[in-house]
Amino acid sequence: FRDWTVVGASVLLLSLLAQLVDSPNPPELDESLLHWLGQHIQGPIRQMLLQVYRMSGVGFTGCLVLAALVFIVLKRWWHDLTLLALATGGILAIVDLWLKPLFDRARPHAKLLVVDGRSFPSGHAAGSVAFYFAMVAILSLHYPRLRTPLTLGALAWIALVWLSTLVARAHWPSDLLAGGAVGLAWLTTCLALWRGARRPDDQPLR
Repeated sequence: FRDWTVVGASVLLLSLLAQLVDSPNPPELDESLLHWLGQHIQGPIRQMLLQVYRMSGVGFTGCLVLAALVFIVLKRWWHDLTLLALATGGILAIVDLWLKPLFDRARPHAKLLVVDGRSFPSGHAAGSVAFYFAMVAILSLHYPRLRTPLTLGALAWIALVWLSTLVARAHWPSDLLAGGAVGLAWLTTCLALWRGARRPDDQPLR
């Protein structure tokens, strides 16, 4: 019941944010936050965040996903392999093949990097939630003592990725919230199926 409550709340948030896309102009809060970040984050910190954005793109993240898949195959965690493939492949299809063409929102003006494609919802936000927290779930199952540091590390990195996306002006803030909602809804669905299909002998390592 709790899982489907999370999914329902995430879909509701996405629906509310989608109403903003119908407006010919971006919401004032979106504009104001991007302007404030541009004024207050400059110099070496801005350059570092732009590098984070580059690192968190499809190419680098794709390499991480591939490395994670290879690791899981070598460990012979076949059930976990299904979770990771479904979470990462599914979120890519949902965002890039369905939602972005559906809403067709333009990215912010004056981008600091060359960025292609549409803006809503953010693939960076959705993909980071789906991939990193799927890995947290998998690794925490087999190494329970690492659950807390893995969760905190994933939260810190995702927050950095989101901030870098705003500093680069690659997305509106509402794009990130929508992407996070999509990623959370899809990840929660995948985790519910994964837990439901686990065998009794799938015991964590100590």
